[in-house]
Amino acid sequence: MSKRETYEARTEELLTPIAESNGVEIYDVEYVKEGSDFYLRAYIDKPDGVNIIDCENVSRALSDALDNADFIPDAYILEVSSPGLGRTLKKDKHLEKSIGQEVEIKLFKAIDKCKEFVGELVSFDADTITIVENGAERTFNRPEIALIRLTIDF
Repeated sequence: MSKRETYEARTEELLTPIAESNGVEIYDVEYVKEGSDFYLRAYIDKPDGVNIIDCENVSRALSDALDNADFIPDAYILEVSSPGLGRTLKKDKHLEKSIGQEVEIKLFKAIDKCKEFVGELVSFDADTITIVENGAERTFNRPEIALIRLTIDF
């Protein structure tokens, strides 16, 4: 397991009881470097959406737990937030909840001179993701997908 994966997994372990006690679920945890700064981001959610108080309560408790566990030697910025409307679908549980919704898929390499596709998410398995785009099914191999997220409809 990479350093990033280890930090994310350990953080999720610490976050699990905190999320449960605050009535939220863990959507995702990520540890990333942007510019010269490291960020530890925890995304939380609940059926009626999270608010600033939810984020604040979880952030304070998680910050204390991380200070006590002290397993990340680098300086980092902790952020706790909602995954947002155009949330990235990284895990199977995210895809499962999004069946029937419109998604945007960005590929690493173009297919038919196109790297971006939008359609209704209809199915997925360990190897593929299938959408319906303009009435036609289109299946993508997961390793070809750079990003899949919900579309934002204004």
